[in-house]
Amino acid sequence: MIDMRQTPLYEQIYLNILKAIETEKYLPRSKLPSEKELAKQYGVSRITSKKALELLSGEGRIRRIVGKGSFVNSKPKDESKDTSPEIVKSRKVRLIGVLMESFGASFGMELLSSIERECRRLGFAMILRCSDGSIEQESRSIDELRELGVKGMIVMCSQNENYNPKILQMVVENFPVVTVDRQMKGIPVSFVGTDNTAAAKELTKYLLDKGCRKICFAKPAAIKTSTLMERQRGFIRALNEYGILADEKIWMTLRSTMPSEHSPEMLEQDLKKVNNYLDDHPDISAFLTSEYSIAVILLKCLREREISGRYPIVCFDNVDDITNDNMFTHIKQNEAAIGSQAVQLLAKTIDGETKKETILVPYQIVRKTI
Repeated sequence: MIDMRQTPLYEQIYLNILKAIETEKYLPRSKLPSEKELAKQYGVSRITSKKALELLSGEGRIRRIVGKGSFVNSKPKDESKDTSPEIVKSRKVRLIGVLMESFGASFGMELLSSIERECRRLGFAMILRCSDGSIEQESRSIDELRELGVKGMIVMCSQNENYNPKILQMVVENFPVVTVDRQMKGIPVSFVGTDNTAAAKELTKYLLDKGCRKICFAKPAAIKTSTLMERQRGFIRALNEYGILADEKIWMTLRSTMPSEHSPEMLEQDLKKVNNYLDDHPDISAFLTSEYSIAVILLKCLREREISGRYPIVCFDNVDDITNDNMFTHIKQNEAAIGSQAVQLLAKTIDGETKKETILVPYQIVRKTI
């Protein structure tokens, strides 16, 4: 039994609506309560009710139509009583591999939950492996997953200057692969993720519209990762549109947030680096960080100096909690939709679809609340 006291509010709403759909309280094609109505019914914010509806939409349980509302999808054909050889064979559980660099509360956990739910819905079983930022471990995991007989893989590539030859080999062999979060530019492989360039541009404009002009772009030591390069590109484009040239001399690179660099010693070095930066750049007006963990490191240093109110910090991703409190204005990626659509795309590829697709899932900017 699920302990609802420990379940996030959006997931409680999701589970209640899902149960109502499965028990036919909400019939196929019927309209669900709006975000506003659900927020009032459960005493939550519209962000929370919207997240519940997005989760249902990402799983294909409802269809959301702009300006009209959310509607229950028609029930899939019930094949439970069909005992033909073709149907019996199709019910056999198929394995897929899920290879992540790492995952955490700020990004990855909801993505994995969504992948697992969609696997169950489509009759797959997933095997998870993590590379911890190591190309060698990533290669070993790929070999192991293929030896276990997976029919395809969902891959979040390690942050590295070069693509893993094992992944390139799978692409050449037409082995079903879908990448998430980090796109392999120039390689014919399907991808599901966020338009990081547009997101970073919009997040930068949020700071520019607040009057910030000398903005530090803070990033991890992963120079050639596609996701980081896209966020960097969006940052520069926003500045240029406001007539500002990007000055890389005031950017900052930290190492301790990289999976391969996690250690108390490296964190201590990064904290020292931030403090030295603050001493050397007193005229900085704001920080845009490419990930949540870097924003937390910055905030720690600013709080210790008792100047946290002086510098706005914005970032990508956030740690969700039951109170919906946000320490930073941030880009909220739709992990639930990314996960479910990645599984759906992989399933089509396993079933013989050869077309390579790039799916950019909508994001949103969530404002700071604390």
